[in-house]
Amino acid sequence: MQAAILLVEDNPDDEALTVRAFSKNSIQNPIVVAHDGQEALDYLYGTGRYAGRDLSSRPVLILLDIKLPKLNGIEVLRQIRGHEATRLIPVVVLTTSKEEDDLVKSYSLGANSYIRKPVDFQQFMEVVRQVGIYWLMLNEPVHA
Repeated sequence: MQAAILLVEDNPDDEALTVRAFSKNSIQNPIVVAHDGQEALDYLYGTGRYAGRDLSSRPVLILLDIKLPKLNGIEVLRQIRGHEATRLIPVVVLTTSKEEDDLVKSYSLGANSYIRKPVDFQQFMEVVRQVGIYWLMLNEPVHA
């Protein structure tokens, strides 16, 4: 079974578009959706509703929004990079934020990429397609 993609997204429309774009572009990896920052960390570390989850199955890619309830994406990224088990998982910040501070903080904390979500449906589909091709087909992941 292919490794999952962790999509951390609180907007149901963006979630649906992202899942649809991966499906339409024949990306077969299962997609696990976390709707807030705390849920993302619970999934990654097997806590909360994910207690007992097999932690040897790490996501191959994390798509992380910045503006999230409970725990924002910057703090989620900080925790991912600060934990030995998750620090090497590729994290692509996929956000509507146009704030320069979010961009700088994301890269400072070790984001692998920072992409602003296009508003246009077709452009959004193309961005997700390119993210999938690069991170899931071309990029050589670390198998830790």
